[in-house]
Amino acid sequence: MSSHFADRGPLPDADLRSASLFDADDIAELLGELGYPCDMREAAERIAIITDNDRQALVVARCEGRVCGLVALDFMYYLPLGTTTCRITALVVTAEAQGRGLGRQLLREAERRARAAGAARLELTSGSQRTDAHAFYRACGYGDRSVRFVKRLGDA
Repeated sequence: MSSHFADRGPLPDADLRSASLFDADDIAELLGELGYPCDMREAAERIAIITDNDRQALVVARCEGRVCGLVALDFMYYLPLGTTTCRITALVVTAEAQGRGLGRQLLREAERRARAAGAARLELTSGSQRTDAHAFYRACGYGDRSVRFVKRLGDA
C-alpha cells in the first residue's frame, strides 16, 4: 500500500454541501489535483452548468475550515436496465486529507443522493494508471466489471 493511501488518522466528519459559484477557486484547485487543470473562471462555468441541470450534482467537502474534496454526480436513464443510473464523474480529495476517511464520506453521500433519486446503481470510471484509487474503490465495495472504450471527438 503506498504512503498516500495509508491511514493518517480520521478527520472529523466533513461538512458536505452542494457547491456554489463561491467555490470556484477551490474547485479549480481540486480539479488540478485530479489532473484536469482549469482556472477559476472555467471552474465557475462548470459549476453553473451543473447547478443549472437537475440531473447533475456537485458536492464539496469542507474540513478544518477549508474545501478539501468533491464528488460530481450525473443521473442518467440507463436503457438496458430501464432505470436511472448515477455516475460519479469526479471524486477528488486533497493530498493532505487523503487516508483520513474523507473519500469514504464523499462516496456515502453519493450513495445517499443516488438512492434518494431512485438510482438502481452507482458507477464510476477511473484511469487505468490510478491503481491506488482502484484499491480504494474495491475496499469501498465497488467492482470492476466492464471495460470502457473512448473515442475522442475533439480536444477534451
